[in-house]
Amino acid sequence: MGAQTAFEQEVAQLIVDSLNLEDTAPEDIDPEAPLFREGLGLDSIDALELALAVGRAYGVQIRSDDEDNLRIFASLRALSEHIEANRTS
Repeated sequence: MGAQTAFEQEVAQLIVDSLNLEDTAPEDIDPEAPLFREGLGLDSIDALELALAVGRAYGVQIRSDDEDNLRIFASLRALSEHIEANRTS
């Protein structure tokens, strides 16, 4: 498992809090592991909730019809990099 950056730790906390992942500690999320299916096991409803949480926390709008969603939500690292590149707050 790779080490999380400080910002990845912050985003991991947002994931755990916004999706109520009670059995997952933010520091246990591998920054390179997939968020969906075999990784954290998130689903499409989780993606919508997470996109809303990211929008509230960082001002980054992730639309459900964005063709880059597979890349954006590929891993904690990919999501964190997308947020950092597009955040307004």
